[in-house]
Amino acid sequence: MTAAIIAPTRLRLGLAALAVGAFSAFGTPASARGPDGIADVAEKVIDAVVNISTSQTVDAKGGGGGSNAMPQLPPGSPFEEFFDDFFKNRKGPGGGSKGGENSPAPRKTNSLGSGFIIDTSGVVVTNNHVIADADEISVILNDGTKIKAELVGVDKKTDLAVLKFKPPKPLVSVKFGDSDKLRLGDWVVAIGNPFSLGGTVTAGIVSAKNRDISSGPYDSYIQTDASINRGNSGGPLFNLDGDVIGVNTLIISPSGGSIGIGFAVPSKTVAGVVDQLRQFGELRRGWLGVRIQSVTDEIAESLNIKPPRGALVAGVDDKGPAKPAGIEPGDVVIKFDGKDVKDPKDLSRVVADTAVGKEVDVIIIRKGQEETKKVTLGRLQDPDKVQAVVKTDEPAPEKTVTQKALGLDLAALSKDLRTRYKIKDTVKGVVVTNVDANSDAAEKRLSAGDVIVEVAQEAVSNGADIQKRVDQLKKDGKKSVLLLVSNADGELRFVALSVQ
Repeated sequence: MTAAIIAPTRLRLGLAALAVGAFSAFGTPASARGPDGIADVAEKVIDAVVNISTSQTVDAKGGGGGSNAMPQLPPGSPFEEFFDDFFKNRKGPGGGSKGGENSPAPRKTNSLGSGFIIDTSGVVVTNNHVIADADEISVILNDGTKIKAELVGVDKKTDLAVLKFKPPKPLVSVKFGDSDKLRLGDWVVAIGNPFSLGGTVTAGIVSAKNRDISSGPYDSYIQTDASINRGNSGGPLFNLDGDVIGVNTLIISPSGGSIGIGFAVPSKTVAGVVDQLRQFGELRRGWLGVRIQSVTDEIAESLNIKPPRGALVAGVDDKGPAKPAGIEPGDVVIKFDGKDVKDPKDLSRVVADTAVGKEVDVIIIRKGQEETKKVTLGRLQDPDKVQAVVKTDEPAPEKTVTQKALGLDLAALSKDLRTRYKIKDTVKGVVVTNVDANSDAAEKRLSAGDVIVEVAQEAVSNGADIQKRVDQLKKDGKKSVLLLVSNADGELRFVALSVQ
């Protein structure tokens, strides 16, 4: 099967080369191949780029015994076709073993990635997914020297890892550049170990900055069209000064190969993570203690915020730093520690990058007015909350009186409704018992069991309160109403609904 896959790929590569050759014959300008400085960059830094080899012991699956298991090679490896023919076309030791006669034995799998040396004492940066779950990690220098490495620390949220090894000889290291100074169209150089081929140099431009592809809470990738493939993970992305401005981490590709859409973690993020991993062996991120959401056009109109910007505080942790500082649900954070906050991702990143224990100024908008709050940041912990479910006998159902407003059937909270929707006793407000499928509320994903806590930033306790406030907003010419909505567990969010 491998041969059947590889052969067409080789044919496609041949045709592509022919097409490029024909195009070049018609006079492609030399500048289209990139700047002359690429060769100088590659020569300067190539010895600081390393291959990362890992091995892991796994349980063998399937019949035939451990001795008949095929080694796990990176897809596209030059040896993949050979091992495929050797193992899949033989029937075991001596050519005659029968599946099931021997119990499958544990076997080792191997994988390869990339990394780069940042300190001549033997400190290497790579991706976490390159070394995840590895039993053994080795660093392979550009001249082929292989040395065992130990793990210093990892950060799964940015997919970064730091390794250390004892240098057998003097090393070459590289330093971090300023990824914030990158401009769209700047030339960049990627060096890594694609498909186990060893040190490979490719070049391209910066296609985009601050790219959020929803792969993690702190996404802010550099997008590049420099060729990045399997095995490049963990390798450096250089500017033309030979400084590392990113760590090549992932690609978007329907085929598994490069289609010119690759992503690198920017050096500004990497440098901070690496410093903490080297110092503490772990990440110590700042924590504000709020839950946030986007400020949509409708929410901005309801809060008199022009233009729409910032991060809307939907909830405040009772034990978090924001609570004693006076930050409340409904506040919109527009600046944190002197840095503008355009959206929730901005706030998440800047808070995480701020030192634990630092006192910062947080500028918020509350009821149309800017206020400054001083917050001393805490430390972000990975929560491991397990809530026990307590079974209770259901009480006799009570008669529920509902009122319609905003496409919702609304009722005052009662013991029966709390039990029916499993709403915590700490949640106060008006419960939604039904949602009109054709309403704005349905489009905004309100559902039965949600509890409306506030309308236009005023507390409500029954459907009549809600209708009264909606009617007043209509008279005032407002196009939408801002609701503070709680789920059964007390988690809050803001929802803007049309009142027209």
